[in-house]
Amino acid sequence: MKTRSKSVWLTFIVLAVGLALLPILVQAGLGRSWVRVMDLALLYIMLAVGLNIVVGYAGLLDLGYIAFYAVGAYCYALLASPQFGLHLPFWALLPIGAAAAGLFGVLLGAPTLRLRGDYLAIVTLGFGEIIRIFLNNLNAPVNITNGPQGVNLIDPIRIAGFSFGKTHHLFGLTLSSPQLYYYLFLALTLVTIFIALRLQDSRIGRAWAAIREDELAAQATGINVRNIKLLAFAMGATFGGVAGGLFAGFQGFISPESFNLMESVMILCMIVLGGMGNIPGVVLGAILLTVLPEALRYVGDWQRAWIGHVVIDPTDLRMLLFGMALILMMLFRPAGLLPSNRHKREYHNES
Repeated sequence: MKTRSKSVWLTFIVLAVGLALLPILVQAGLGRSWVRVMDLALLYIMLAVGLNIVVGYAGLLDLGYIAFYAVGAYCYALLASPQFGLHLPFWALLPIGAAAAGLFGVLLGAPTLRLRGDYLAIVTLGFGEIIRIFLNNLNAPVNITNGPQGVNLIDPIRIAGFSFGKTHHLFGLTLSSPQLYYYLFLALTLVTIFIALRLQDSRIGRAWAAIREDELAAQATGINVRNIKLLAFAMGATFGGVAGGLFAGFQGFISPESFNLMESVMILCMIVLGGMGNIPGVVLGAILLTVLPEALRYVGDWQRAWIGHVVIDPTDLRMLLFGMALILMMLFRPAGLLPSNRHKREYHNES
């Protein structure tokens, strides 16, 4: 038992050291742009974990999840930019964005309580598009969101006077802004994963699982289906709002086009690819679908180096390979790369 405990602790220590050194090694080997890719991967992990609560835990197909990301991002941007001349502190901005996104989650969940499957997907898809179009047109007669031009000059994240938008010298190391954001996002991602894991094993998590399996049976056992469903929408939306606020502070600029339908589909694909309902699978799916498209940008350079010109546009090739990967996944790993034990048993029994 002691040997096993030691090996577990050793694994955690190696993992922690690896995650701490990762941005330093990546910047030294691949450049600063890849550290920014890692930052975005951490944001997508937060989003995928949040959507997994709604889709994976509660079984509610949500295609408008990106709307909550947009609500969190715009709350941060409008309250920390020259748009209204407000520059609220980070400790106030993040809860405001999370609370606003959670409220929108309840507003979406309330009228869709009786819907399931395809019908719910269509309604949530429409909700996501309504939010994007609303943000796109909210520049007249009163300019609130600045319309398609978006909000610029957003304040970088600053905690207790420490700005993550500048290079700092800490512990004898020179850490760039993307590296500092990496450590902040990593800490918040770990908190998000911890909360999601605790929810999965809680009474609420079991109630979500019961609703997902059979809503009528869950209601017959005394579960308040309405409240538990609304809680799933609110919790998932809150995670999206937090990620949106971080995104706005990290990017310094947002526009409605950053929150289109394709983003919602990509986040859903992360869950399906990794393994719906299983946090390690969701994390793996988010990393793969963030890093691989960026890596495939180099396909154009490889073609020039080998044959002297570009035969296939890297953008087209990325989408082609992405589509092929999804088809292969559905054929050979329908439960995802790292499915939960329950999903694995279900697909095994069906086969």
